Amino acid sequence: MKWAGLAALVVTAFSAYFFFGDQLSLDRLAAQESSLRSFQDAHPILVYGIAFSIYVAVTGLSLPGATVLTLVFGWYFGFARALVLVSFASTAGATLAFLLSRLFFRDSVQNRFGDTLEKFNESLRKEGAFYLFTLRLIPAVPFFVINAVMGLTPMSAKTFWWVSQIGMLPGTIVYVYAGSRVPSLRALADEGVNAVISPSQMTQIVAALAMLGVFPLVVRFVFTKLAIRRQASPSHKKS
Repeated sequence: MKWAGLAALVVTAFSAYFFFGDQLSLDRLAAQESSLRSFQDAHPILVYGIAFSIYVAVTGLSLPGATVLTLVFGWYFGFARALVLVSFASTAGATLAFLLSRLFFRDSVQNRFGDTLEKFNESLRKEGAFYLFTLRLIPAVPFFVINAVMGLTPMSAKTFWWVSQIGMLPGTIVYVYAGSRVPSLRALADEGVNAVISPSQMTQIVAALAMLGVFPLVVRFVFTKLAIRRQASPSHKKS
C-alpha cells in the first residue's frame, strides 16, 4: 500500500509538471504575483476581506493549513498588515470553533460526564483565563483541540476571545515575521538565489527560524516558574 501511494504521488506530480510546467515557472508565477498585487492595489478592501474570510474559515472549521496561511500572508501583505489581519482572523476563527463545539457537543458531554466534569468546571471558573492563556502561549496542544475543548466548559465567549487574542499574539508575531522575510517571486526571478542568500536576508530568516524554535521553550520556562510561585502562594494554599 505504501509503495502504491508513493507511485500515485509520483505519477500525479509528473503529470502536473507535464501539463502545467510552463505555468509553474518562476517567471510565470512572478507575473501572476504582480497581477495579483495590482489587483490588490485596485481593490484593497476586497482582497483583505477575502484573505480574512479564508483564514476564519480554515481556523473556524479546524482545517489544516493555518500555519502555512500565516507565513504566506506575512510574505504577501508584509509584516504590519499581515499581523493585524492574522491576529484578528485567527481569534475570530478560534471563537467560531469554540461556539460550534459548544452548540453541538456541550450538552451531550455534560449529560454524560457531568459529575466528573464538575470539579474541572469549577477550577476553570476560578482560573480559566490563566489556564487558556498558558495553553495559547505554549503550543503543546493543537489550537483546534483547545478551541473545541474550551467550548465544552463554562468559559464565556467574551473571555475566550480576549484571552485568545492576547495569548496567540506572540506566536502570530513570530510566524508573520518569518513569512515577511521571504523575498517576492519577482526578486527571486530577477536575482535568483542572491535574493535569499544575501547576508541581511539570511540573517533575518535565521533569526525568524530561531525565534520559532526558542519561543515555546522560553514561554514554557516562564510559566513553569509562575506555576511554582502560584502553588507556593498563601492564597493558593488556603483555597
